[in-house]
Amino acid sequence: MNTILDRKRVLIFLALAFGIAWAGGLVIYLTGGLEGSPFAYLILTVVYMGAPTFAHVLTRVITHEGWGDLYLRPWLRREWPYWVTAWLAPGVLTIVGMIVFFALFPQYYDADLGAVKQMLETQAEVTGQPIPEVNPWMIVISQTLMAFILAPLLNAFATFGEEFGWRAYLQPKLQPLGGRTMMLAMGVIWGVWHWPVIAMGHNYGTNYPGAPWGGLLMMIWFTLVLGTLLGWLTLRAGSVWPAVIGHAAINGIAALGAMFVKGNPNPLLGPLPVGLIGSAGFAVVMLVLFAWRGAFEPRAILETSEV
Repeated sequence: MNTILDRKRVLIFLALAFGIAWAGGLVIYLTGGLEGSPFAYLILTVVYMGAPTFAHVLTRVITHEGWGDLYLRPWLRREWPYWVTAWLAPGVLTIVGMIVFFALFPQYYDADLGAVKQMLETQAEVTGQPIPEVNPWMIVISQTLMAFILAPLLNAFATFGEEFGWRAYLQPKLQPLGGRTMMLAMGVIWGVWHWPVIAMGHNYGTNYPGAPWGGLLMMIWFTLVLGTLLGWLTLRAGSVWPAVIGHAAINGIAALGAMFVKGNPNPLLGPLPVGLIGSAGFAVVMLVLFAWRGAFEPRAILETSEV
């Protein structure tokens, strides 16, 4: 465990992670924004999400740090419970937050799944085919199952780009701050890093009360509650892979709540997990971890023998 904060490497890493990502965000903005740029998807998945990994590698090269402690060893046989937790918990917690939101704001819940029906109608118009005769609930169920089963694998390539930087490099570097302070710092940094795409409408859109400032602040809250779970999984497993899987899982299921919505709820509240109420499940987990003494100690401290 590091006991002295390596400010030089932390600053170099942050300059690269932010510089590369925000440069990509600028290109997206100048070429039409998230909706209009022909390069938006490519830049988001490769340049923006890949920036932390590029920063990780470049920082090691620039500072001659070497290639130890990469957090790439899976330790799957020993740490499989954390892999399972990473695979399933984001989906479960997303559904918990969605239920809490609709319980508090039932006027936005649509049991008839009008949003799904509209999606089918739009798809039919685009393809020129008849509207599929399918129960909308079957689509919701199939999408949910796919999110739980396949999303953690299908999205892992993109989320590795973030996690190999944030959880495998920056988090160990911030360990000297102490566990809770480290997690708070990680959440704020990760949230601010998202700001250019949030300002362009990612996650919250642009037509909501307090835009874009409310979205910028809410993103910090979401990265704090989600990042605490991912950071804890990394520490306990001694590997970045559970964080990669967990991040991929949340990306795959985050939009589930939109299928049940009618009207125009404030996205800063929910029902998606990026909202304050939609993130309730993740918030509870964060509070439990912050109250748990020793939750953020590295695996090497908790268990010195390898099995």
